[in-house]
Amino acid sequence: MSVIMNFIAEFKRVMLDGARFDLILVGLKNTFIITLGALAIGIIIGIVVAAVRTSFDKNKESMKLRGGVGYYVLAFFNAVCKFYLTVTRGTPVVVQLMICYFVIFALADDGIPVAIFAFGFNSGAYVAEIFRAGIMSVDNGQFEAGRSLGFNYFQTMRYIVIPQMFKAVLPTLCNEFIALLKETSVAGYVGVTDLTKAGNTIAGRMYSYFIPLLTVAVIYLVMVLILSSLVGKLERRLRKSER
Repeated sequence: MSVIMNFIAEFKRVMLDGARFDLILVGLKNTFIITLGALAIGIIIGIVVAAVRTSFDKNKESMKLRGGVGYYVLAFFNAVCKFYLTVTRGTPVVVQLMICYFVIFALADDGIPVAIFAFGFNSGAYVAEIFRAGIMSVDNGQFEAGRSLGFNYFQTMRYIVIPQMFKAVLPTLCNEFIALLKETSVAGYVGVTDLTKAGNTIAGRMYSYFIPLLTVAVIYLVMVLILSSLVGKLERRLRKSER
């Protein structure tokens, strides 16, 4: 009992006295802002990259036979997308974050927009592969059905394939959101007061690392458990709708 009382007293001294827990709330808010902003950018990049990659994979033979400049334009953009995927997935996100902050946006005075861009740029590569796998999983008969309705390739993608793709990849996309939430814990490298940085700041001020970092870990764990539970419910609902 005394151990619990001592822990409560130490938690109050380290986290609550002096309104230090407010810093945790600020960090939590910034973590959500970065995560949601990065996910939005990642989805936009992912859709574009996946569309280019799948369009090239599905049409390269017919376009090559027809000839013309269209094949070479699409091949060029496909090569650019492959280069982006290789570089982005082959380098650590913290390195990409620091390059964005200290090199590309060296004049920026606010690290949050830079962090949103950096994490969104990184997430886009993984989202693109999720979308590409979803598009490739759609039966070719769906493309033929679109053509029989008089749709061109892009109309078929927009009205028939992409809606089915989103349903197939939604649980995986939600898991990417959970992974992105945890990845933002390195945003403190560029001076952003995210949740982890807030815990480190309190620990440095109070010369006590156990309680601040434990608090941060518990908050992350609770958020991940809640999101994982929501993803599980979403997967069960999608399975029921398929029946």
